[in-house]
Amino acid sequence: MTRSKKLPLALLLIAALVSIDQWTKGMAVEFLKDKAAVPLIPGWLELQYSENRGAAFGLLQDGRIFFLIVTAAVLAAMAWFFVRIPEKKRYLPIMILLPIIAGGAIGNMIDRLMNGYVVDFIYLSVINFPIFNLADIFVSWSAVLLILFMIFKYKDEDIKELFGK
Repeated sequence: MTRSKKLPLALLLIAALVSIDQWTKGMAVEFLKDKAAVPLIPGWLELQYSENRGAAFGLLQDGRIFFLIVTAAVLAAMAWFFVRIPEKKRYLPIMILLPIIAGGAIGNMIDRLMNGYVVDFIYLSVINFPIFNLADIFVSWSAVLLILFMIFKYKDEDIKELFGK
C-alpha cells in the first residue's frame, strides 16, 4: 500500500471509529443518564451510564490536563511511526491497528475536552468489570492484538525494519 493510499484510508478509519464512538456516547447520555441500568443479557451484560473523570478502572481521578497531554503525545508518536511503516503487505496489521487505537484515543479525548470526563456505558456485571465504552474497546483490544503480532508474527529483522535499525 502506497503512502498516498495508506494515510487517507487510516484517516477515514479513524473518522469512522470516532463517529461511531461519539454517536454511542450521545445515545448513552440521551437514554441512560439518570436512569436505571438496562440489562442486555441479565446477570452478564448491561448498559449503565457513568462519567469517568480518570483513566482505565477509574485510576488518576480528575487528571484531565494530564490525560490530554499524554494522549496528544501518544497520538503524535503514533502518527510519526505510522507514516514510517514500510509499505509492505506483512505490516498491514500494524497499519490497521494503529488507526483503531488512535480512533479510540481521540474519541475519549473529545469527551475530556468537551465534558471534562469520559462517558462510559457498557457494564459486564458477570465479573463486576468497570464500566467502559467503545473507544476503550478500540484501544484495549487493538493494543493487545498489536502486542501479540509484535511477539508472535514479526521476526527480529521485521522489528529492525519497522524501527529503522
